[in-house]
This record gives sequence, C-alpha cells and structure tokens, in this order.
Amino acid sequence: QVQLVESGGGLVQAGGSLRLSCAASGIIFSMFAMGWYRQAPGKQRELVARIISGGSTNYADSVKGRFTISRDNAKNTLYLQMNSLKPEDTAVYYCKADLGRTLEYWGQGSQVTVSS
Repeated sequence: QVQLVESGGGLVQAGGSLRLSCAASGIIFSMFAMGWYRQAPGKQRELVARIISGGSTNYADSVKGRFTISRDNAKNTLYLQMNSLKPEDTAVYYCKADLGRTLEYWGQGSQVTVSS
C-alpha cells in the first residue's frame, strides 16, 4: 500500500519559515519524481516545486528564491523548505509522487497558514 504522509505545516507570521516533509512508503522512492503542489481556497491546485529522480528541480515563479525542494532517498522523504513566507502562500500543500503520466500518488495534504 502506497502512502505519502505530509507533516510540518502550521501557522506562521509573514516573513517566517516552515519546512514540510513527505514520508513515502510502498514505492521505490528513488525512481519517482516528487513534487509539492498547493491549493488555496477557491483556486486550482498548482505546482510549487518538483524534483526528479536525478535531482534536477523546477519551481513556480512565485516561490523561486524563497522555497527549496530536496529529497533524501535513503529516508524515502521529500522536503520543502519555505522561507520569507507571504500571506499568499497560504494553502493546503500536497506531496505527489509520479512516474510521468503513467502513475501518480498523492498525500492527504498539510495546511500552511501565513498571517500578515
């Protein structure tokens, strides 16, 4: 059974930092591309950052220079370090594992709230 379990969300003031973690089980973690997505109330889910098995990364323009995605294949864990948080970063953050378009798994989400 595949499980992706996010943790590390919470309430933080603008300008603060949080680190999200996503612990994966039931997959060969190192083979999967991993990503963080977010969905704010009334908005569509959007890509925040993605890291492929080889380590290359890409980011949404809105988070470049503030967020850093990383992975620890030995621990089957994905991370998102979020610095200089803004109220517009408030959303539910989801972890996704995928093998391109053929297979994907989602976590249950973690709420991040940034107060002004």
